[in-house]
Amino acid sequence: SLLVFGVLFLALSAATPMKKPVALPAEKLTWDILKDVVFKKKWYPQESIFMLYPTFGPAIKKLENKEVIIKGYVIPVDAATNMYVLSAFPYSQCFFCGGAGPESVMSLKPKKGASHKYKTDEMHTFKGKLKLNADDIYEMNYILEEADLIE
Repeated sequence: SLLVFGVLFLALSAATPMKKPVALPAEKLTWDILKDVVFKKKWYPQESIFMLYPTFGPAIKKLENKEVIIKGYVIPVDAATNMYVLSAFPYSQCFFCGGAGPESVMSLKPKKGASHKYKTDEMHTFKGKLKLNADDIYEMNYILEEADLIE
């Protein structure tokens, strides 16, 4: 009775293959969503300077550590070491030169083995994992890890 049911259940469980988890599709990320952040000046004693400290809003927090797709202008920081920034604006208008805010740029951390070289202001779409950074002053607030060129 109960013993027979238990043996039958175990036999059927062992015979039923487990399904692999389905990977969720990457979410489309826009530069408007990345504006869901508030910056306040904060003193950083290690550099003896005030810098902007981000407080990320709910729209962007829900995408943290998720796979996203975003389109922007590529800005080489150091092409020899594969260091690139993705910007909402071309170089002449970007955060570094044109007065846009820090929410308009993100670090691109290419997938291992990626060696594609980009030129300034090439517009591309990338897929990767979004990381939010509030505490490392030597990194951008937005980081696209395992970035992969998709167009």
